[in-house]
Amino acid sequence: MLIDAHIHLDQYTDEEIPSLLEEVKAVIAVSMQLSSCKRTLHLSNNYQPVKAAFGFHPEQPLPNPSDEEALFDWIRSHKEHMVAVGEVGLPYYLRQQQTIDDRLYEALLERFIVLAKELDKPIVLHAVYEDASIVCDLLDKHQLRQAHFHWFKGDEAVVKRMIQHGYFISITPDCLYEQEIQQLIQAYPIELMMVETDGPWPFEGPFTNKRTSPWMMHSTIEVIASIKGLSTQEVAQIITQNTNAFYRL
Repeated sequence: MLIDAHIHLDQYTDEEIPSLLEEVKAVIAVSMQLSSCKRTLHLSNNYQPVKAAFGFHPEQPLPNPSDEEALFDWIRSHKEHMVAVGEVGLPYYLRQQQTIDDRLYEALLERFIVLAKELDKPIVLHAVYEDASIVCDLLDKHQLRQAHFHWFKGDEAVVKRMIQHGYFISITPDCLYEQEIQQLIQAYPIELMMVETDGPWPFEGPFTNKRTSPWMMHSTIEVIASIKGLSTQEVAQIITQNTNAFYRL
């Protein structure tokens, strides 16, 4: 029984969720904004395998000041019900589509980093390519070490930096058909690795037109095992231990 280290469980229907959870030991259910946080909390209260993370996904317009304060106040008041701050980060993909003020997004992310430090919680990060270096600078500034870069993609220099700092990454099912992810698996220590689905985000290759579900992680484990020269059982055990320890499950 694997742990899905990153899933948007709140975006599935009530009818879908019970069968999804039958496939896993636990899921780290991340949140998009305040309404998403509230649904994630509801799910974690109703399903034992669901471990909640509260945050604000960066690939969307920023909240207005009052909504931002309401979100931070709500997270602080529900800190006992969360295992992490997340999903938070920088808007790499939104930036490709429209002009945004990067400074405002960086300022919001820094607030979340400070919050994670204050609450003594790990942080779940959406930070790819050149954004990852900016995030590493902010993590260094506030000496936050418990960082999980989900579905990470980046150059060799930032990969080395992340490894040196002991930051975790999680591998998605696209490792079956994306050479970039396979190369990352080769370079990154398995001791700093988790697996995720980022569901309900859809995948291609053998998963085309299939609902994203935790069962896909078994294929991910097989790819990691092949690249690392280990058995699937060894990889599953190491990955599960990593996730248990990182999120203090």
